Amino acid sequence: MTKILLVEDHEELWDFLSRRLRRRGFDVVLAHDGQQGVDVARAEKPDVILMDMNLPVMDGWTAARTLRADPETARIPIIALTAHAMAGDRDKMLAAGCDDYHPKPVDFPQLLSQIDAAMLAAEG
Repeated sequence: MTKILLVEDHEELWDFLSRRLRRRGFDVVLAHDGQQGVDVARAEKPDVILMDMNLPVMDGWTAARTLRADPETARIPIIALTAHAMAGDRDKMLAAGCDDYHPKPVDFPQLLSQIDAAMLAAEG
């Protein structure tokens, strides 16, 4: 079963996404701030990380860079979840170590496609 780490601090969104992902057969683990996301990623070794960028304690940018710097987590695909969809933001997210990004509000079918693509890229 594919394990997804969802790092999101807004209860409404993590509740919605985790329920929908579980219905699709994913094993979902949650973290509610960036530091917890890094810790859970190291402990759980998820197949994909969905990371909000505006998180408490440690922001998503720093968390992504931290995960990329650690050989244990460096190859886990990270998809940024963000309300920041301005020109140049995609490049900033990729520079921080994210493999892709998904603008909020979440388009669930599109997010599923991005998860599939991230997992395929990680296998290759």
